[in-house]
Amino acid sequence: MDTLIPFDYGTLRVVWWVLMGALLIGFAVMDGFDLGVAALLPVVAKTDTERRIVINVVGPVWEGNQVWLITAGGAIFAAWPLLYAASFSGFYLAMMLVLLALILRPVGFKYRSKMEDTRWRNRWDAVLCFSGVVASLVFGVAMGNIILGVPFTYDAMTLRPMYEGHFFQLFMPFALLAGVLSVVMLAMHGAVLLAWRTDDPVSSRARNWGRLCAVLTAALFVAGGFWVAGGVPGHAITSVIDTAAPSDPMLKSVSVQTGAWMANYAKWPWMWIAPALGVAGAVLTALLLTVRANMLAFLSSSTSIAGVILTVGFSLFPFIMPSSSNPKAGLTVWDGSSSHLTLWIMVIAVAIFLPIVTVYTGWVYRVMRGKVTHESVGDTPNSY
Repeated sequence: MDTLIPFDYGTLRVVWWVLMGALLIGFAVMDGFDLGVAALLPVVAKTDTERRIVINVVGPVWEGNQVWLITAGGAIFAAWPLLYAASFSGFYLAMMLVLLALILRPVGFKYRSKMEDTRWRNRWDAVLCFSGVVASLVFGVAMGNIILGVPFTYDAMTLRPMYEGHFFQLFMPFALLAGVLSVVMLAMHGAVLLAWRTDDPVSSRARNWGRLCAVLTAALFVAGGFWVAGGVPGHAITSVIDTAAPSDPMLKSVSVQTGAWMANYAKWPWMWIAPALGVAGAVLTALLLTVRANMLAFLSSSTSIAGVILTVGFSLFPFIMPSSSNPKAGLTVWDGSSSHLTLWIMVIAVAIFLPIVTVYTGWVYRVMRGKVTHESVGDTPNSY
């Protein structure tokens, strides 16, 4: 059967590494502004009407945007089963915290305006803010822990993952920095959307917060880069890599070296484009918000998010989840994937359905284009 597949096993593994990165970027860009808007709700909207305007900017699209997270999770389950098993067991409590935040978000959207009582609405507004901040923070903390290495190993006979850490171990200083970076980055993205899709005074407040968050995004990202280069142990494979071998992470040899996560930038200098986009996109977002070029600011904030995520992927390659307790157990592109046939069938599915989803998403955003105003919220019976 493998002889009928036009791509060799090693190539398909890299293809799915690229697709996984694309799905993560899609989620961060599309659902990221939903989380950012929720996090900024108390500071950009002062009255009940203003808060309704803010909520209705993302109200019609947040459910569709969240599909990117579900798709990414499904892709990891099918394409990277060892990664799925190790990460969901190791990050179990953190995942439950994210799920709590994501479950509370639709409840807040649906129930907030069911009663006219001010205290009722303020409580649900606090729930929405909590959901945006907590989900953004945990996603960033998880990414920071992957860079640090996750304390897990495998049983050599059964390849059963065994997590050797605990919940509070996830919140180490570097991981917290990554979490704060995630919060301010997505808040920047949400603020840009509000500056674009609303009128003053909400728009002007969002613009001010967007500039602040953009500057913080660039500063924290640069600080994290220096931290990784000089103080975070990286992993390097020291044995021969067989890109077509069956998935078994315990067969390789790995050394731990400070600064090893920077090796790919020396080997492939073109990868420097990713951190450059992360910093330049954030700085440009602040400048574009200042001159009120809101649509361009949205594109530049999206570029910054993509650059940050690509930087993580490029730095770790070929690792997708290194292990801090047993470095040779760390999962790589070459030893953590599904079978050759499974990856090929999934590529066919992506080729069919991704264009459909993209076209449909574009159509929805075209229908929902335009500013959300006091009048539009009042005139629309289905508004939140």
